[in-house]
Amino acid sequence: MIASKTPLRVSFFGGGTDFSDYYQKDYGCVISAAIDKYVYVMVNKRFDEKIQLNYRMTEIVDNVDQIFHPTIREAMKLSGIQDGIELSNMADFPAYGTGLGSSSSFLVGMLNAFYTYKKTSFDTEKLARDACKIEIETLREPIGKQDQYIAAYGGFKFIKFNKDDTVTVENMNVKPETLNELKKNLLFFYTGISRASSSVLREQKQNIDNKQEFLNKIRGICEKMKTEFEHGRLDSFGHMLNEAWLLKRALASNVSNSAIDSYYDNAIHAGAVGGKVLGAGGGGFLMFYTPKDKQNAVRKALGSLREVNFDFPVEGSKIIYDS
Repeated sequence: MIASKTPLRVSFFGGGTDFSDYYQKDYGCVISAAIDKYVYVMVNKRFDEKIQLNYRMTEIVDNVDQIFHPTIREAMKLSGIQDGIELSNMADFPAYGTGLGSSSSFLVGMLNAFYTYKKTSFDTEKLARDACKIEIETLREPIGKQDQYIAAYGGFKFIKFNKDDTVTVENMNVKPETLNELKKNLLFFYTGISRASSSVLREQKQNIDNKQEFLNKIRGICEKMKTEFEHGRLDSFGHMLNEAWLLKRALASNVSNSAIDSYYDNAIHAGAVGGKVLGAGGGGFLMFYTPKDKQNAVRKALGSLREVNFDFPVEGSKIIYDS
């Protein structure tokens, strides 16, 4: 049996510039971090030649082409597994609509497990690149590339998406005390609102040509915050988070809604400096940068929402069991 463990992620700045429709005109970049919440994938050899898949439903089929789940089907095809396996997965959070990149983490972890099962030679870049190939090229999902790369690499990263379609992954040179200060000032709340990210991202993708000015500003904020992080300056973090959120809301009509707007306004009035919806928008998690002396007031203002604590692990997708 093979088991993989792959982190979910928090995207801080630059989301939207990782679409090829944008970065192929110049370049895009994001600041993203893996979090200590995970997707687990287990692959085991079956006693017969059938394929059994256990996720929200169970499939037992005779061959790969009969698989209903598109991501599993294409991952098996790409990795060269034809039959005779059982696959199961678990996750620390709901696999749908949280804004933490769970779909890409599942795919990266699945490829890691499949390649290990097949004894295929691979590295971290191949995991990320092949996950992008499946989601963006094969399945034509309206998504960017940041989720696959941060799931594969882990850590606290500045990721640049180059015009020639290559990706540069750079460790953020952030001092431990700066990262600790950041963690102390971040609050995360689950809205309980689930949404299909594809519906938000499809409109956002269609609007790219008309939203170049907004995306250029989002990219500029990302680059500025890289410099601020690496110089240990967090004074502008909350304000830049707020500015980037206002720009992101302009990218598509369904990035926000009345419920999210109400939660956001309540948090700001209670003392949060800035915040955003994680992921595509429309639901999932809200993140706020809040001084310590205002945090209880923000918690009270968002009393109906569940608060969740995150840490930032160094590792990306890894094999945790190989029999």
